[in-house]
Amino acid sequence: MAIKGFHAHIYFDEAELPLAKDFAQQARERFGLPIGHFHTKPVGPHPRGSCQLSLRPEDFGPFAVWAAENRGDLTLFVHGLSGNDLADHTQHVIWFGQSEPLDLSIFD
Repeated sequence: MAIKGFHAHIYFDEAELPLAKDFAQQARERFGLPIGHFHTKPVGPHPRGSCQLSLRPEDFGPFAVWAAENRGDLTLFVHGLSGNDLADHTQHVIWFGQSEPLDLSIFD
């Protein structure tokens, strides 16, 4: 199993939306990352508002250092992309900030 990339999900509550948008924009400018839709309600396995950033494998290390220093109070859920969605969301994960329970029932 090879990790072909990563998704970094920025988690936010309504009051944190401006912070999340600013963080995403900074990530785009610094790493050229595509920014997904800002979901203001839980979607998929994600327990609250989120936005997805897509990373190439070579961007992961530099992004991880930068994100740890620049995320403020935002929580980031980062997972690998191996082709196995359940494993990607349970085994190939890194949390920046407090981990949160995911809705894994979508993988049944």
